[in-house]
Amino acid sequence: MSTAEQWSTPPTIGRTTEESTPGAVRRPHPAGRPNVVVVMLDDVGFAQLGAFGAQIETPNIDALAAEGLRYNRFHTTAICSPSRASLLTGRNPHAVGVGFLADLPTGYPGYRARIPSSAATLARVLKDEGWNTMAVGKWHLTPRDDRSAAGPFDTWPLALGFERYYGFLHGDANQWTPTLVRDNSPVEAPATPEEGYHLTEDLVDEALRMVKDQKHAAPAKPFFLYFAPGVGHAPHQAPPEWIEKYRGRFDEGWDVMREKVFAAQVTEGVVPEGTALPPRPDWVQAWDELSDDERRLYARFAEAHAGFLSHFDHHFGRLLDGLREIGVDDNTLVVFTSDNGASAEGGRVGSVNEHRFGFGVADSLEDNLAGIDDIGGFRSYNHYPWGWAWAGNTPFTLWKRYTWLGGTRTPLIVRPAGGAGDQAGSVREQVCHLVDVFPTVLEQCGVTAPAVVDGVEQQRVDGRSLVGTFADPAAPAIRTTQYFEMLGSRSIIHDGWKATTDHVSGGVLDEAMLPGSRDFDTDTWHLFSLADDFAEQHDVAAEHPDVVAELEAEWWRQAEANQVLPLTDSLYGHIPGMEPPLWPAEQTLVVRPGARPVADEAVPSLAIGTQVVADVDVPEGGGEGVLAAIGDWSNGWALTVLSGRPTFLLNVTSAEFSVRSPEPLTPGRHLVGFRYDGATGEGVLSVDGEDVHREPLPLGLGASGMQIGGGGLRIGHDAGFPVSDDYAPPFAWTGGLRTVTFAGAGALSVELEELRAAAALAAE
Repeated sequence: MSTAEQWSTPPTIGRTTEESTPGAVRRPHPAGRPNVVVVMLDDVGFAQLGAFGAQIETPNIDALAAEGLRYNRFHTTAICSPSRASLLTGRNPHAVGVGFLADLPTGYPGYRARIPSSAATLARVLKDEGWNTMAVGKWHLTPRDDRSAAGPFDTWPLALGFERYYGFLHGDANQWTPTLVRDNSPVEAPATPEEGYHLTEDLVDEALRMVKDQKHAAPAKPFFLYFAPGVGHAPHQAPPEWIEKYRGRFDEGWDVMREKVFAAQVTEGVVPEGTALPPRPDWVQAWDELSDDERRLYARFAEAHAGFLSHFDHHFGRLLDGLREIGVDDNTLVVFTSDNGASAEGGRVGSVNEHRFGFGVADSLEDNLAGIDDIGGFRSYNHYPWGWAWAGNTPFTLWKRYTWLGGTRTPLIVRPAGGAGDQAGSVREQVCHLVDVFPTVLEQCGVTAPAVVDGVEQQRVDGRSLVGTFADPAAPAIRTTQYFEMLGSRSIIHDGWKATTDHVSGGVLDEAMLPGSRDFDTDTWHLFSLADDFAEQHDVAAEHPDVVAELEAEWWRQAEANQVLPLTDSLYGHIPGMEPPLWPAEQTLVVRPGARPVADEAVPSLAIGTQVVADVDVPEGGGEGVLAAIGDWSNGWALTVLSGRPTFLLNVTSAEFSVRSPEPLTPGRHLVGFRYDGATGEGVLSVDGEDVHREPLPLGLGASGMQIGGGGLRIGHDAGFPVSDDYAPPFAWTGGLRTVTFAGAGALSVELEELRAAAALAAE
């Protein structure tokens, strides 16, 4: 029996029904209570929505803001997984074990990457109280080794309170060819890019379908929809007409755009009168000093991002229209925000392949210029230069991954159920945080957070409800203390002050030029008065050393209380403490036709000497097609047969290489294999255990097959985009395929002996 279903009248049990009395179970029946829609965008900064001063057209989001309230001192955790954990649990991220990306679970309590049972999610609480619960879009709360078909599934959406799920588990997704999951199973997209598929449109269609299905079955039953489309995380991809509408509109550059946005913010009231626009820092290039080619390229990156956001806004309008159509719009609480500030992961020159950031591969102006016509389309995994992130976070400092306001302060729009009345369109200045969404939703729904769920005592809810601010712009502040930590960047809000360290993350290519500390022992704390300094620009630490000392001590107290320690300042600093996978990729993995794609994480890496061997039957006249493939032309590899010849195709963050056999396969059964020889840096093709060709692979295979979006391994065919232009999916293998085996050197000796014996028998 669930937490919510307890006996209100216990039964009496006799030997027969005539001698017994049935009991009554408390079954929640919240008819008439509000529906809830929580929308979480991705990497959208404070200044990237029209209602917050942006030059990007977002009319449907702006209309929502005009009907609701805008909060201009709302804070996040500075990166995606922790923000999502805080929103869904109402607790500080480290306190629920999600202090960093869910991809990297460690043995430290604050970084286990698994929300504990002591922090039941908003979905679980509402489900127990009678709401239907649905999640659509980005999840990114499941550790990388738990995302395969073997699970475990205890961190997937259905295990954390959602009854329905459709979306992607990873940190980002190719908008044209995403890796999708429905409930607990991988599924293919319903259409191809060539047929007009785009992830945003698909997610809105699915959200509307879920809501309509539920309302057709039980019109009075409320629902909770968590809608997280992944917009505007890279890749910034949109149908070409949405990008073209912005042609030329960013040619003035980020300096001018930032001034225009700031003026609009002051006019809109989301930035207080008297706030000074901070000057451009030295490490952001002056637009006027760029070459013509640089300006042309960087403007195109911005056009793609703007088109991506506007395209989403259009389809978000369809979602809102759908709520009106079925008559639930007025009784629906809508919360709309972003997980962190605008992202600088494109570096100084931008990137046509954002995978490079994660793998530490430098981008070049020349490479980006060569791909300018592909930006926003099928061939590009693009991300704008950091000048646009700086402008997108106007008027704040820095960006995603830093606990300066550029990383932690994002737009928040709340449209209360029943509307905002005469307060519609107004701005709220109370300091608040993602943890406050949980208690706000519960109060609007008339639900009390449970003390115990499934017999587990629940840990303290850190959030405070914003409902009191809905009708009263002068309502007291709900939050006087809030700590922040991300990759060693630390800050704290306390009693009207904000203290922020100058620590700079390590291991990020372009950020080596940022000024600041790289040593926790030498970090400098800067001090700002929240009431007088909206933009966190006037450091008064020298005038108030006692306050600095008090806030630094308070930060350490909060860190101890919330499991923040130990600190690291590197993207991969937690790797030494990572927990081993419960079900690691087997040393020998045999994959057979007829199954869904194998998750990237379950496929042994070819970079460590593993060989991949396909057991095939070659038809008379030769054969061709994909034997095994993982990834696509942004990153991946494919073992193929082209014009009858075994060929290994490799793509390392858009750099293409190949190893091609000079001789075709003869008809009959063969073992076609590939391995990487780390000693020589060569790729080696083999047929029936004998090496047939070698070629140097200058970049090795260290990053190949690893996709942030995770395409999965397919055998006998490919799907989505290809690894190279040598073939077009599905490019199904025209012969027979028994197995594809991944194994260490020498592990296939038994199979080879069997094959040779069979060949000798056939020759007699």
